[in-house]
Amino acid sequence: MKIEELPGDFASKANVSSKQDFSQQPAADLFTQAMSAFSSAPPSISKDGTTPELPPAMAALRDKPAGEILADLNKLPLFMTSLEENDDLEAIKALAYEGTPLKVASGFKERGNECFKEQNWKDAKEFYTKSIQVLLVEARKRQNGEGIAADQEEVKKEVSVLEACLSNRAACHLILKNYRSCVMDCGSAIRINKRNIKAYYRSAKALLALDKIAEADDACTKGLEIDPENKALHEVSSEIIKKNEKVTEKKRKEIERGVRRQKEDATLKAALKARNIKTRKTAQPPEMEDAKVELTPDPVDPASSLSFPTVLLYPLALESDFIKAFNEMQTLGDHLAYILPVPWDSKGEYTPTSVECYMETVTGGLIKVGRKVTFLKVLSEGNVEVVDDVVKIFVVPKTRAEMWVKEFKLKKAAEKDG
Repeated sequence: MKIEELPGDFASKANVSSKQDFSQQPAADLFTQAMSAFSSAPPSISKDGTTPELPPAMAALRDKPAGEILADLNKLPLFMTSLEENDDLEAIKALAYEGTPLKVASGFKERGNECFKEQNWKDAKEFYTKSIQVLLVEARKRQNGEGIAADQEEVKKEVSVLEACLSNRAACHLILKNYRSCVMDCGSAIRINKRNIKAYYRSAKALLALDKIAEADDACTKGLEIDPENKALHEVSSEIIKKNEKVTEKKRKEIERGVRRQKEDATLKAALKARNIKTRKTAQPPEMEDAKVELTPDPVDPASSLSFPTVLLYPLALESDFIKAFNEMQTLGDHLAYILPVPWDSKGEYTPTSVECYMETVTGGLIKVGRKVTFLKVLSEGNVEVVDDVVKIFVVPKTRAEMWVKEFKLKKAAEKDG
């Protein structure tokens, strides 16, 4: 995007060509065309392709309720039904009672400059806005043949004030981090004066803050073409280069991570298939944070071993334990040795040798898991499946195992019948 074009989301406020040189225009048209570079917009068609877009000052009203639309329209002098304080009205008052448009606009500009020097950016921005709107009102009057007659020198001074206020307001927007507004004001200033170095500088800074590196570089380059020795633009150019390097490096790392993830996924799938381990995903998997089925120590090395997040469920006590990485070469006894006994077992029913462990089969039945059998052997026999990257093992006391198994089967049968 070139700064003097401002397409897309920096919707242009001008229908004047960026190549147009206002200094070559007849005096009678100079100010009106300069204002058009700021205030008017080319005809456009709505997204549905059937109706014209609203003009810029009213486009924001399209999706508002009727009450809000009427309230907003009342702030525009053309549609006013009641007197209310607003910028356009204040501009008209200023024109009516305080002198020529140039004098009034210049006064607001000077007030803005004073606030700017005091680092009162918000008030400075408002004074620059008032100056712009005074000139805008006068431009409307002249278009209707009602404006105050002015000679060529007067018009040139008005255009100069307009350009300065746009450029200075852009500086306020930049400091206040209103980056899009900054770019739009800079674009308008550049349409009036294609050699406005400050506008190129501020637009480059704002575009860089928006991570629009190519556009920032374009603005900076155009400024340096006009003033090759400009120190501020060279500093921005260095910032653009550094940021571009960071963005490029970030993209490179993202690509590398993407390629790595693809390799990891492919290697994991191949490893599960080679071991005949069944897996399944549900519509609502549990939140596992960073726990997952993976190859360790190297996820892209087929020679690595598999590990599985595993939950030990104690259905008769309504308790559970979580094993983040159950390696395929380990046995259930390896983990029961440090997990049992559990602190909540006041009766001493849960010890490594006094419990029996079960897993649900793919058909809804149960298989007993031996304490000395490797996890790989249990998972690869094809009777069980790993659901949502989690292995579930039921742990019950031997003395109550037979009763629990019967209840489990009855519950499953009732679910099938239901």
